[in-house]
Amino acid sequence: MFLKVQLPWNVIIAAENLQPEGLMLQRAIIVRLVSDFAVKKATKDLGYFLAVTTLESIGEGKVRQHTGDVLFPVVFNAITFKIFKGEILEGVVHKVLKHGVFMRCGPIENVYLSYLKMPDYHYVPGENACFMHDKNPKIAKDVVVRAVVIGTKWMEADREFQALVGLEGDYLGPISSPDI
Repeated sequence: MFLKVQLPWNVIIAAENLQPEGLMLQRAIIVRLVSDFAVKKATKDLGYFLAVTTLESIGEGKVRQHTGDVLFPVVFNAITFKIFKGEILEGVVHKVLKHGVFMRCGPIENVYLSYLKMPDYHYVPGENACFMHDKNPKIAKDVVVRAVVIGTKWMEADREFQALVGLEGDYLGPISSPDI
């Protein structure tokens, strides 16, 4: 789910980048904010950081004693992406294993669909391994699958989420295929 959030942030501008013109200073603050925002990637509470939308305010700069750099407190609005238990999402299969498939959904690389959560699907091994069903399309690499989120896990070391999904429910399963 996409979230609109308002965040306080501290932006540090190196002394050599300070310009007396107000617009150049504001530009330097915005460029540094967007750069720092992109590096942060995600947090457990807010999800993945996608975009800065508006800059609400820039506080008064404070000079850091030993370096001469200036710290500006800023407040801005941003868009984040976080998945929640019970949410329906669509992901693209990127890896097929005997016990399930891994999908990508937006910035989330590890969305796992276990074979135990795919009713009536069976694994077909081979060079192009897939899961087959008697009535529904197959689940294979590059297929888009709609699934329900069963649980999520925050991985602090990688600063990313992992999710477990299932196909138990109405209108869930493969919705497009590279063969079509």
